[in-house]
Amino acid sequence: MTPVLLITGGSRGIGAATARLAAQVGYAVGLSYRQDAGAAADVVQGIEAAGGRALAVQADVGVEADVERLFSAVQDTLGPLSGLVNNAGTLERQGRVDELDAARLTRIMTTNVIGSFLCAGAAVRRMSTRYGGAGGVIVNVSSRAAVLGSGGEYVDYAASKGAVDTLTVGLAREVAAEGIRVCGVRPGVIETDIHALGGEPGRVARVAPGIPLGRGGTAEEVAQAIVWLLSPAASYVTGTLLDVSGGR
Repeated sequence: MTPVLLITGGSRGIGAATARLAAQVGYAVGLSYRQDAGAAADVVQGIEAAGGRALAVQADVGVEADVERLFSAVQDTLGPLSGLVNNAGTLERQGRVDELDAARLTRIMTTNVIGSFLCAGAAVRRMSTRYGGAGGVIVNVSSRAAVLGSGGEYVDYAASKGAVDTLTVGLAREVAAEGIRVCGVRPGVIETDIHALGGEPGRVARVAPGIPLGRGGTAEEVAQAIVWLLSPAASYVTGTLLDVSGGR
């Protein structure tokens, strides 16, 4: 049976790269997007043109009803779920903590934290042997910002990813006996358009000289780590956070 993978935020960046790579290695891929239907359709069309199966579903991961609709649509169309990549995330313009307001904090935490929890819960209810599932893998996409703090830039984003790290470790212990592994990746400075959301599209070039490997990473390099964690090659890996950060 073809394994089925759901990737949130799968229309661009790390999510899209993971969708393409996962399809190449044999997954049927469901992906969510919040706004950019065209980008999501491009990912699906590319996978299908290469002989794979894919489905894009519009959903806001911070809305519980959307999450349930997303998971049901993927399973109804592609089959029983065997993996989740909790990738959907957002940040806002660079700023100090004393400049942040409750509205911004709510937006960041709703997508990055509440969304990750809601999607993880939906995946467990479908994959756990406790609920009659066959087991599976959850990979949470965090950030090195969770460790570094991102002072003067995105402390709120960093804090949200710290919560994702805690979710990864705690959930891994919670469902290990139910056939589910839970891991995380912490990308460093990666060449994606998320930097434009922060108001500095050229941030990678500015930061690159301080990275031991001397450059920013690519979405495809992060995708390789995610797909490895999903695979049987990582069968004894759970509760682990893998840094993909060029040494930073």
